[in-house]
Amino acid sequence: MDFAAELRNAGLRATQPRLAALAFIAEKGHCTVDDVRDHVRAKIGSVSVQAVYDIVHILTEKRILREVRPVGLPTMYEIETCDNHHHIVCRICRKIENVPCAVGYRPCLQASTTYGYVIDEAEVVYWGVCPGCGG
Repeated sequence: MDFAAELRNAGLRATQPRLAALAFIAEKGHCTVDDVRDHVRAKIGSVSVQAVYDIVHILTEKRILREVRPVGLPTMYEIETCDNHHHIVCRICRKIENVPCAVGYRPCLQASTTYGYVIDEAEVVYWGVCPGCGG
């Protein structure tokens, strides 16, 4: 993936911290700000926690990253794929995996009532025990 071009297309500069953050998140999947900060520091040197928060917030705002917020876990970030997938979380080790929409492409966007809203995304989090923890 050409993250430099994607950043420029979103009107952002392709800085070393942004590129390092995107490469790490693309490789690892669901990452916390602390994960990203540790990797960026190891890759390019000093970077503040605030700078990493600024990076993930602007990249989420520009829809390059997607924020994932399972209840009881720290906020995580993943590359935005625009496929409206969901997540499954292990109750024991907290491992998180992507799960395609249960019925096919974006069927969950057809709510039983919309109250006049135009729905463009749905979030579902499945919880259970992964095979590594005895599930």
